[in-house]
Amino acid sequence: MSLPELPGLVSADQLQLTASTIAEWQLPNGMIPWFPGGHSDPWNHIEAAMALAVTGNLDQAEAAYQWLIDTQHQEGPGKGGWHQYYLTDGIEDPKFDANVIAYIATGVWHHWLMTGDRGFLETLWPTVEAAITFVLQLQTPIGGIKWARQADGTAFDYALLTGSSSICHSLRCAVAVGEELGHERPGWELSLANLAHAVRTQPVGAFAPKERWAMDWYYPVLSGAFDHADGRAHLDRQADKFILAGHGVRCVSDQDWVTAAETCECAMAYQLAGDQSTALKLFTEALRLRQESGHCLTGLVQPGNISYPDQECSTYTAAAIILAADALSGSSPASALFVNHAGLPDIIETQAPVPRSD
Repeated sequence: MSLPELPGLVSADQLQLTASTIAEWQLPNGMIPWFPGGHSDPWNHIEAAMALAVTGNLDQAEAAYQWLIDTQHQEGPGKGGWHQYYLTDGIEDPKFDANVIAYIATGVWHHWLMTGDRGFLETLWPTVEAAITFVLQLQTPIGGIKWARQADGTAFDYALLTGSSSICHSLRCAVAVGEELGHERPGWELSLANLAHAVRTQPVGAFAPKERWAMDWYYPVLSGAFDHADGRAHLDRQADKFILAGHGVRCVSDQDWVTAAETCECAMAYQLAGDQSTALKLFTEALRLRQESGHCLTGLVQPGNISYPDQECSTYTAAAIILAADALSGSSPASALFVNHAGLPDIIETQAPVPRSD
């Protein structure tokens, strides 16, 4: 397996050191917290698992997936899902976030691309199927996915563009997992078509307004809902609003707080849209938050390069840097997953939501 590196920017040894910081903070039960003593959410837990796999830490990655198997709800209002935030000794936030739950499909497909381990794919299929079943129960008539359910099963009444965009990619991965195992799910494909249409066209009322947030800007492109040309045009329209020149991507447009994770994700969105130059520039800026120890600061406030949260290093930031390095270098068998969707099932083209028959 070829380890990720970008000569002149970051070496394979440096990325291995960064991966070791994730493995070091992983708990014996497989859970990966943001940092020691911190909470864990399944989305960032899966992000970290993918980074571990990319750097050859397969045992640790598979322990992370086993934790997801062990903690997935088997009954009740959260059947098929996970809570939003976990602590070492319990649950911090009991809601069931649809995007967090759907991301298991992306992680499982990524691990399959990395390893070709069919036994792993077969073992995780029931977990993926149950998760996607939960998520699609929250799809709106317009096509978006409602944000979450409360612990008692009550659904929130609005969808989020960032979350729905991420689910779009995860649902595509879920279809791929099913097809690989001979479990075709035409209902999922129709749901994907409706979701992609909503993400691409963003009809009035489809999503809660979050115009200040960078993820609502670049995630629709990263989702694969746009073709290259339209994706590039979409990014260009608000680049000046969200990119802080020389530093990276602002988390929110009116604050000069740059996070490495969002800068890396945005870099991959640009790579997917065919703009490798901007992708590499953003990734280079994100690397400024990587420390000699291999740990990665979550964010910096400008002016002054002030660490915020203060001196916080996080596993999900380390994972984002590793995955972006892999995506931009084309190193691993899974390197194209976020930046070249040719290996994923096609999205059915639709001009309006298509009713499902199942």
